[in-house]
Amino acid sequence: MRRFTLYSRSYCHLCEDMLAALQALAAPGQLFEVDVIDVDADPALVERFDELVPVLYGRLDEPELCHYFLDEQAVRRYLDRAPALR
Repeated sequence: MRRFTLYSRSYCHLCEDMLAALQALAAPGQLFEVDVIDVDADPALVERFDELVPVLYGRLDEPELCHYFLDEQAVRRYLDRAPALR
């Protein structure tokens, strides 16, 4: 199973939309987990992301996959190349 990290905030409709669109991409044999991180819980994250949320990462040591709106092609490329989690 693959993992994504979504930097989000609780009152953000774009964040909810991105999470729903991402979850809709889950297919049999290509399942994944999504860690949703509330940027408002950490001042350093607010400073880093603030109005940029939602921001989606596959691997945290790589550039973001997308922000504001889901980039389905970027997500599918990540899913095709990312090793499955155990």
